[in-house]
Amino acid sequence: MQAVSNIASFLSLTEIPSGRITLRDDRLKHTWTIDLNPFLLSKFQVTQEFYRHVTGESPSAFDGPTHPVETVSWYDAVVFCNKLSGIEGLVKCYEINNRDFQVQFDSNANGYRLPTEAEWEYACKAGTNLIRYGELDQIGWYKTNANATTHPVGSKEPNAWGLYDMLGNVWEWCNDIYDEQVYGSYRIFRGGGWFDEERGCIATNRRRSHPSSFKIDDLGFRIARNL
Repeated sequence: MQAVSNIASFLSLTEIPSGRITLRDDRLKHTWTIDLNPFLLSKFQVTQEFYRHVTGESPSAFDGPTHPVETVSWYDAVVFCNKLSGIEGLVKCYEINNRDFQVQFDSNANGYRLPTEAEWEYACKAGTNLIRYGELDQIGWYKTNANATTHPVGSKEPNAWGLYDMLGNVWEWCNDIYDEQVYGSYRIFRGGGWFDEERGCIATNRRRSHPSSFKIDDLGFRIARNL
């Protein structure tokens, strides 16, 4: 019970309503529409102290307990999700083979997971069709105002659904494979980070990289759950 109680102090989930989002791949000039069920999404990026509490590890390049954890791979992020699910007695969303970094995803499990990129963009836009939910200086940390570092989560204005740092501070890993035929197992990340110019911090930006080896100091994650 003590472990669950401690975890509760870090969790701040908000219910995202059902809806529809149209995504675009600028590389392929392709659009597609996805209908979403309601889901839970953390209001804040996972912090360094939260990550350390669950995993016992401190991988970040910048030091600050309430700063977002960064320098974590996609694989690190899903291991965190599974460990958190185990602490709370939930069904784990990921079956992980540690020898070769192979991961199977159970979309019906009730444990913690990364948001899909459709969920991420839909939540970022918060019922609008805008590329930003406010003036960037007011909502996000990016190259012009970040002083080359991350900042405590939640220190800028949230969007209309109460989500903080959806743009800027650190990029966020999403659950999805980008394009398996061309890029293999590369996973998607969204949102822009402290190192990015203003043009990089928009709701529709899509980037990708290797799930187990790619770790940089402006890339972290937030967690989601099925309802």
